[in-house]
Amino acid sequence: MSDAAPWLALQPWRAAGAGGGGGDEPELTAANVAVAAVLLGLNVGLSVWLGLGMSRSVAVAAVRCVVQLTALGVVLDRIFSTESPVYIMGMAGTLGVLAALEVSRWRARRRVPGLFWGVLGAILGSCLAVALFGNAYALNMTPAYSASKFIPTIGMLFGASLIGVSIGVDSVTEKVDAERARLEAMLAFGATRWEVVRPLTAAAVRAALTPAVTNLSVTGLIAIPGVMTGWVLAGADVLQAARYQQIILFMITAATASSVLLAVLFCAFVLVDRRPMLRPDLIERTAKDLSSSSSSSLSSAAQSPLAGGGGIITPTSSRMALLRAGCRPKSELSSATRNPSTTVASASPRTSSLLAARRPLTSPEAVALLQSRLSTVSSTRDQ
Repeated sequence: MSDAAPWLALQPWRAAGAGGGGGDEPELTAANVAVAAVLLGLNVGLSVWLGLGMSRSVAVAAVRCVVQLTALGVVLDRIFSTESPVYIMGMAGTLGVLAALEVSRWRARRRVPGLFWGVLGAILGSCLAVALFGNAYALNMTPAYSASKFIPTIGMLFGASLIGVSIGVDSVTEKVDAERARLEAMLAFGATRWEVVRPLTAAAVRAALTPAVTNLSVTGLIAIPGVMTGWVLAGADVLQAARYQQIILFMITAATASSVLLAVLFCAFVLVDRRPMLRPDLIERTAKDLSSSSSSSLSSAAQSPLAGGGGIITPTSSRMALLRAGCRPKSELSSATRNPSTTVASASPRTSSLLAARRPLTSPEAVALLQSRLSTVSSTRDQ
């Protein structure tokens, strides 16, 4: 290892003073970033080995990360040097628009009319209010929109809020689609608009806030959070870094809660109109939702032992089909119960005859068969 030290010191990605004790922080270059990017080879290798098909996605995400952060650094350098409120608020508005686009266009599995504007108002309004209040009264910043602290803070709020809003929007649209009969029954029996919207909102907000609350509870116990790590690496006092991290986490949780609530209420009131009437026809399913639905249905069909054509039906699964058939109408019997050709030759003769007769489990022959088998099992146990 000692022989390699001089060679390592001469490499261009080794910053001057990286191992010295002069007190100056090492200067990171593009070569240092390239060395760290080599670690992404692990992701690509796993994708190739397991056939995940994510190699291209990893490469595109890495390139986007480099380009976006570099452009952000250039823009922030200009803004920090001017401290103009117009530029600062313009930057905040741009980040808010990008967050709304991320939720409504690129992350949403289902959309409703006006989703972009509803999400934009929810995220931008909530994050701006929380950031200004927190910077002014918790972080003691004067003015509260100081670029060096305000833009990084509101950027973190936007990043956390868009994740929560995505979960909330997907949850409320999926519930309206899945529980359509129950919601229409409530409206038919005279439920008000708020009585229908309230449980939908509560379930969606609960699902969206669970990750934020979990992150709040485990922070500092399992891993050192990012803001505190940055302060410590910059040489700040550790306790001051811890307090700064606590303030940021509380602001993130509050901004996420308010933005999720506003976005979910917007979607819920669009899907339950003023009359009140349920409007599931307004839900637009995206390509992401259609592809995931088709893949999950194909996967469940391939794994089902009762699937006609490609499924494997064993004697045990044939008997289970009979048992399950007794709880359903004859019209809803599985394909294996209705089609005796899908059973294997190893099935018992009486089971095959029941399948061929296409009768539900409530037929006298099926009851007699079950009674005879139960008596056989009981006598065997007694012996």
